[in-house]
Amino acid sequence: MKRNRILALLAAAAVLAGCETAYYSAMETVGFAKRDILASRVESARDSQAEAKQEITDALAEFGKVVSYDGGELEARYERLASQLEDSERAAERVRSRIADVDGVGEALFREWERELDQYSDAKLRAKSAEQLRATRSRYDDMLRAMRRAEAKLEPALAPMRDQVLFLKHNLNARAVAGLKAELAQVDAQVNQLVRELDRAIAEADRFIADLGTNAG
Repeated sequence: MKRNRILALLAAAAVLAGCETAYYSAMETVGFAKRDILASRVESARDSQAEAKQEITDALAEFGKVVSYDGGELEARYERLASQLEDSERAAERVRSRIADVDGVGEALFREWERELDQYSDAKLRAKSAEQLRATRSRYDDMLRAMRRAEAKLEPALAPMRDQVLFLKHNLNARAVAGLKAELAQVDAQVNQLVRELDRAIAEADRFIADLGTNAG
């Protein structure tokens, strides 16, 4: 808890300063190197992806319930769907933000690591560090590509549901709902593609976090 408060305070200070470099410098003064920040941000990105997966699959389930309407409180079902879609939109935005955070500190870490190779006087140690850099960068790139692929699937999954919710807002009746049944398969396919990419990205993040401690520095 104390560590999280420190991170939050320093992040707020960096925002006020308007400089990411200031944030990294402040973090280093309290013992958090860039690789520590990267590990923390990868964890946050991974968790946001898991959250988005849950929220969007829940929205799909609500959409299915609305489309399968056979009497009862249609307006209440619509309200639940609209609320779940809002939650999904917010979760998707957090995914985008967290991935951007990972990208920012990742690039800073690798630039710094590359520069520091020139500080070695021992050729063997320099070569070892360079190999660690290459291996870590390769795994990082794999992870970031997986995250970006998942990010790219967010809008295709959300857009059809957003359209259906907007349509239902002005056509909340059994006939209109019946006309949406054909759309369910398309929405389901888009969400399933997103879930597959999110699962891959989460797995890549777990692998990267596990490897980072022994291959960075």
